[in-house]
Amino acid sequence: MEVVTASDTHKAIDAVWRIESAKLIAGLTRITRDVGLAEDIAGDALVAALEQWPKSGVPDNPGAWLMAIGKRRAIDAMRRNPMMDRKHAELGHELESKQESPEPGLAEALDDHVGDDLLRLVFISCHPVLSTEARVALTLRLLGGLTTDEIARAFLVPESTVAQRIVRAKRTLSDAKVPFEVPRGPELAARVSSVLEVIYLIFNEGYSATSGEDWVRPGLCQDALRLGRIVAELAPNEAEVHGLVSLMEIQASRLRARVGPSGEPIVLLDQNRAKWDHVLIRRGLAALARAEALGGARGPFALQAAIAACHARARTADETDWRRIASLYEELAEVTPSPIVELNRAVALSMAFGPAAGLALVDTLTSEPTLANYHLLPSVRGDFLRKLGRFEEARIELERAASLTRNARERALLLERARACAESAAALPGGASTARTDSLAAT
Repeated sequence: MEVVTASDTHKAIDAVWRIESAKLIAGLTRITRDVGLAEDIAGDALVAALEQWPKSGVPDNPGAWLMAIGKRRAIDAMRRNPMMDRKHAELGHELESKQESPEPGLAEALDDHVGDDLLRLVFISCHPVLSTEARVALTLRLLGGLTTDEIARAFLVPESTVAQRIVRAKRTLSDAKVPFEVPRGPELAARVSSVLEVIYLIFNEGYSATSGEDWVRPGLCQDALRLGRIVAELAPNEAEVHGLVSLMEIQASRLRARVGPSGEPIVLLDQNRAKWDHVLIRRGLAALARAEALGGARGPFALQAAIAACHARARTADETDWRRIASLYEELAEVTPSPIVELNRAVALSMAFGPAAGLALVDTLTSEPTLANYHLLPSVRGDFLRKLGRFEEARIELERAASLTRNARERALLLERARACAESAAALPGGASTARTDSLAAT
C-alpha cells in the first residue's frame, strides 16, 4: 500500500489550486458580484482543504469539493452582508415569499456554465479602468493561480508592490461597480484587445525579460500560453485571440534555442533549429489557420503570427522569406502604426534588400521621442553600421544600447559586439559585409 505523506498532499493541493482556482473564483464572483470577496472566499476554501485533506485524503473531485465549500461560505457572506445589491435582495425576498431556502437558488446560479463565468472573470481582470500593471498582476493572481510572491519574483519587483497593486485593483473594480459580464456590441472589440494586450505583456516579459540576470523566463511564457488557450476556447469566433495564441505558440517553440549553456542570448539566425519545439510550431500554425479561416481583415496579432510562421517554416536561416516578412510588417504598420513596428520592418528590409535599406528607415526613427530610451534602436542601427563597415559608429551605437538595457545578459552581448567593432575599427576595416543581421530585434 502506497503511503501518502502530508508533503504529497500539499503538492496535490497546490496542483489542484492552479487548475481549479480560476473556475472557483469565477463562479463565486458571479454570485457575490465582488471579485475581492470571491477571492477571499476561495482562499477560505483552500484553507479548509489544507486542514482537511492531509487527514482525509484528496477527494475524487477536488474542484467540486472546493466549490461546495465556497458555495456555503458565499451564502453565509450574503446573509451577513446588508449591502448586497438589489438583484440579490430581490432574489432573497422572492424565495422568502415562497417560504423557500435561498440555498437551492444560489447553488443553481453557481452551477451555471463555468465557461461563461471564466470569460467574465477574464474581462473583469483586464478591465480598462485598471492600470496596465494592475491588470497584469490581477490576471496572474485570479486566472493564473500565482501567489503574490510568485508574481513579484517573475517581474523582479517587491512583493509588497504586487500586493498593493492587487488590493487597489480589487478596490477600483468594486468602487467603479464594474459589472461581471461579457461586454457586447461595439465595446467587445476594445475589451478583447485589452485582454490580449495583458496576456501578451505577460508572455513578452517571459520571452525577452526587460530586466534581471536571465534573458528568458519560461514560466511566464507558459502562464501566458495557458491563459491564451483558455480565452481561445471561451471565445472561439474571435480571430485575434487565435492570432495571439498562434504567435505565442510559435515564439515559445524557440525558448530552448534562445539561450546557450551559460544562459547567454542566442539570436534567431544563430539558433539551432533542431532545438525548436515542433509540436508547438504545429499548434501555432493550426491556430493561425483558425484565425485566417474566420475571415475579415487581419489584426495585429494575426499579422505578427504570420511573420513568426515565416521563420517557423524556414528549415534554415537562409531559407527565410524576408521579402514576405517585410511585406507583412508593412501591412502591420498600416493596421497599427508604431515606431517599434517600423524598427522591425527595417530589420526585415535589411535582410531582404541589404543593410543600407534598413539604415535608411532606421535613420528616420532616431528623432522619435518614444524611442529615445529604447535600447533596440541603437542596437539595430549599430548592427547595420557594422555590416556597412562603419565600425566606429557601430561601436558607439552598441555601447549606447548596452547602457539603455536593464537586462544583464543582453548588456553583455551588446558590449561584446561593441568590442568586436572596436577591434575591427583598429585594424583595416575593409572587410566585406555579410548578408545577415544579428540584431536583437529579430529574435
